[in-house]
Amino acid sequence: MTPTLPRRPRWRSLALLALCLAPLLWPLEHLAERYYRSELAGQNRQTLDLYVANLLGTLHRYEVLPQILGELPALRAVLGAPDDGVSQGNANRLLKNISAQTGAEVMYLMDTTGKTLAASNWDKHDSFVGRNFSFRPYFSEAMAGRLGRFFGLGTTSAKRGYFFAAAVRQGEKIIGVLVVKVDLDHTESLWGNTPEQLLATDQNGVVILTSRPEWRFRSTRTLSEAENKAITAIQPYPTRDPQPLKLNPDAWLTQSHQIDETGWTVNILAPRTLIDRPVRTVVAIGGATLLVLMLLLGLMMQRRRHYLERIDFEAKARRELEGRVAERTSDLEGLNRRLKEEVLEREQAQQELVRAQDDLVQAGKLSALGTMSASISHELNQPLAAIRSYAENAEVLLDHQRTDDARGNLKLISELTARMASIIAHLRAFARRDRHAPESVALQPALDDALALLAKRRRSMEVELIRDLPAATLWVEAGETRLRQVLGNLLANALDALTEKGPPRKLWLSAQSTAEGVNLSHSRQWPGFLHGSPGPRQRTFLHHQDPHPGPGAGAGDLRNTDARLRW
Repeated sequence: MTPTLPRRPRWRSLALLALCLAPLLWPLEHLAERYYRSELAGQNRQTLDLYVANLLGTLHRYEVLPQILGELPALRAVLGAPDDGVSQGNANRLLKNISAQTGAEVMYLMDTTGKTLAASNWDKHDSFVGRNFSFRPYFSEAMAGRLGRFFGLGTTSAKRGYFFAAAVRQGEKIIGVLVVKVDLDHTESLWGNTPEQLLATDQNGVVILTSRPEWRFRSTRTLSEAENKAITAIQPYPTRDPQPLKLNPDAWLTQSHQIDETGWTVNILAPRTLIDRPVRTVVAIGGATLLVLMLLLGLMMQRRRHYLERIDFEAKARRELEGRVAERTSDLEGLNRRLKEEVLEREQAQQELVRAQDDLVQAGKLSALGTMSASISHELNQPLAAIRSYAENAEVLLDHQRTDDARGNLKLISELTARMASIIAHLRAFARRDRHAPESVALQPALDDALALLAKRRRSMEVELIRDLPAATLWVEAGETRLRQVLGNLLANALDALTEKGPPRKLWLSAQSTAEGVNLSHSRQWPGFLHGSPGPRQRTFLHHQDPHPGPGAGAGDLRNTDARLRW
């Protein structure tokens, strides 16, 4: 009998080999960190240069305004006669018009003592007229004949701004100072909400612009006694003792850009996790690759052992079979027949399995086709019905020579076809499992479209429509096409409920804006209700946010929210 092969501890050898190769992951981690650090530094440098260029562009737009406006006769007139109410009124209105045209926060004119004689905000509660700003550095620099620059918090308006000041001259004599205040809140808002944080510090090292509001007006270094005194004198911040901004230097990768014109330093701080995550991923992939290689090597060694054992076993079996060939011949023939039968059965089962799979795929295709056909039919029936109604109406209008009204119907048909294209695009996007972000949609036009689609049916049912909608536009956050579909379905359900009741039929529509969103209500009335009270009321709640949250904000300031229905 052949002796069995000795079993050696091969897996223990593989483990030792893996431990020896594990230190190779350290240079891999080092190289990955260098690569991702370099990539992140390049991207952040481009971002930083872009934001600095945008900031400088905003400031350069207003830099020359004080020198140019100082030559206007209306402003010189009020400097010559500060007690003349007519001259002062003309100067106030002129500064207000120029401020509105240029987008400046405020413009004001001071005499040589620092007293404000005219201002663009003369008609506001925080008017600068009569106030003295001689303590501001920009006034001193302008009186010295230089262009005054200063960033600080307004002592009257309590709003941040960058001030440009220039002297108003009469010959060689300085007779006043003209100041332009620039609002940088919009520039700061463009920095957005990204993992990278941007902040700008002034010459005192205090944060004046930042993408993180909680960092604003915090000191990045310890202030000297002279700097504290200067802060107390000129009051550039809302506090006279800026609190320190404690940032962990190991948690951030910082790049800076010095702006010599303003003395500011703009920094971009990237969290260390932006490098650590991909580096850990690379190391994990390297470790997994090493482990897979070890496993493959172990499997190859194990397979070789099994192969040698199988050769030994086959040799032993062959020697035994050689002596028993004669007596096993008949058994082998019977076994061969049974094997052929099993092979035939397996082939038949395989064919049945293939046919079943083909039938299953075909059924899936037919199911998907049926679902898509039902969706397209449901989504396009209402616009098609409206197009048919408008087309028939246009034909009647043309017969009566009412071409303008017919042209209006054709325009409505064009809009409906555009809506159909939008619905088809939406269905195609839905088939791709695409998720379109909500957008700001006006409720009244969408409701008008839904009512227009059901106008013919409402008139045929003799339903009186009573609208109680506010004159101001109500804005909601939703998909425009889906909003129209929801409103159309709600109104169609209301008309369905009225079909069971006899005339007169009435349908009330009302909407109001609340702190949480927009409430759209509709109720039905039919004979039998006491005192003409309306029937069952259904309410739709459309979530929204005020499109004008503050001065200077626009519709673009809407936050993306979802649309919900509440009954």
